[in-house]
Amino acid sequence: MSHALLEIDGSFGEGGGQILRTSLALSLITGKGFHLRNVRAGRSKPGLQPQHLMCVRAAATIGQAQVRGASKGSTELHVEPGTIVPGKYHFAIGTAGATSLVLHTVYLPLALAGAASELTIDGGTHVRACPCFHFLETTWRGYMKLLSLNIDVKMRRPGFYPRGGGLLQAHIEPCSGLRGLRLDQITPATRITGFSAVAGLPEHIARRQAQRASKRLHGLGLPMHISEEIWQGGLGSVLALILNSQPVPTMFFALGERGKPAERVADEAVAQVVRFQEAETPAMDEHSADQVLLPLAMADGPSQFPVSTITSHLLTNAAVIRQFVERDIQIDGSEGESGLVRIG
Repeated sequence: MSHALLEIDGSFGEGGGQILRTSLALSLITGKGFHLRNVRAGRSKPGLQPQHLMCVRAAATIGQAQVRGASKGSTELHVEPGTIVPGKYHFAIGTAGATSLVLHTVYLPLALAGAASELTIDGGTHVRACPCFHFLETTWRGYMKLLSLNIDVKMRRPGFYPRGGGLLQAHIEPCSGLRGLRLDQITPATRITGFSAVAGLPEHIARRQAQRASKRLHGLGLPMHISEEIWQGGLGSVLALILNSQPVPTMFFALGERGKPAERVADEAVAQVVRFQEAETPAMDEHSADQVLLPLAMADGPSQFPVSTITSHLLTNAAVIRQFVERDIQIDGSEGESGLVRIG
């Protein structure tokens, strides 16, 4: 391996797996190798866990990369990228690790590789602290489309923590050039839709989640429809609430877990909706802001958009991107507050 690798400290900022995912994607796109130390030092179980390992293996596979340190619990990783090869790939995480995070690692290198790709990823489709499948389908895809990225996602089977067993499929169209994004504000929602779903659990859980959410959202004075769904597989529950904001619908969701009442699942989802709706300046949700940053750093021309909350994730992501590409990324505002993201 050559020695001209970028040195990246994985304990920086929020100190999680996103530093790894952004580094992997940008390494493949820019051709710059990196040495990542203190991998996920900010987490209760530091080092590479199965879903992070799959991100590394997926990136190494599509980008013919040479990798050292890709083993469970490893806190150091050396990556030297090769040529990105679009095509058909199947990645099995083997646990309930988030399929969405593997997709987030490889979609951009594949989209810029000149031909279409098909991905099949086995693992968790609805996992705590990760974008769930329906968020990808509803909100993430919408923002990607604004940037000229056409990605189709399908859930063949749901997979919840801790059992996993979910199946995500993605079709990634080639993108000849990414468009910048200029948003002054998000047009607020005039209606709320959504669903309350259970897999392998009693139907009354779906009903209780939906009823509690409807009751709590009543005060917003918006027309509302929350359907109840029963899915195959399991065990798990999810409540998703979709605001018809423009230019892209914004989804918020909460997941059930052992010992967590259905009402608390509803309260978690509702709290996110209320915070978003009651903001002084309607802005992009914090998760989308984080996710558009990487493609916008590779887009032609400047970008600017308001964000509902400046998170440590967003600030960390910007710092990692700056190590790989020379873009002026400015985030105006303080962590925990609303702000403005500008990419020069």
